[in-house]
Amino acid sequence: MIYEYVLVFIGAATPWLEIALVIPLGIIRGLSPFWVMGLSFIGNLLTVIPIIIGFEKFKIWFAKRNQKKEKETSKRTNRGKKIWDKYGLPGLAMLGPILTGTHIAAIIGMSLGSEKKWVTLWMIISIGVWTLIFGIATILGLDIFL
Repeated sequence: MIYEYVLVFIGAATPWLEIALVIPLGIIRGLSPFWVMGLSFIGNLLTVIPIIIGFEKFKIWFAKRNQKKEKETSKRTNRGKKIWDKYGLPGLAMLGPILTGTHIAAIIGMSLGSEKKWVTLWMIISIGVWTLIFGIATILGLDIFL
């Protein structure tokens, strides 16, 4: 049974799986909602924070690597920039988990010039809020069907 909790942690830490998928699946599987939500929060946060901390080094490396190439921006990046223009960092962080994913939202926030401390704070708030939303919604949804 402990390996299922390890899988919850790893799933939440994995980009594109993240908390939106892992929390409902873990709770539906019959795991403790408290542990599923806690491990999902920690797992997701432990992979977002290194992205924020290491962004400057990555930005320099990426710029050197792509000096000669010009690429089109992805749909996710364009969506993130639209959210940024309309709602700023708090909006990007809060909408990130459901629109672009937390990892992409953190990268977009950093690439648009936000300070590390503010991106970190808003990503912690966002991941915490969405963890509660997904967990409580799944618990309430299961109660309706039982």
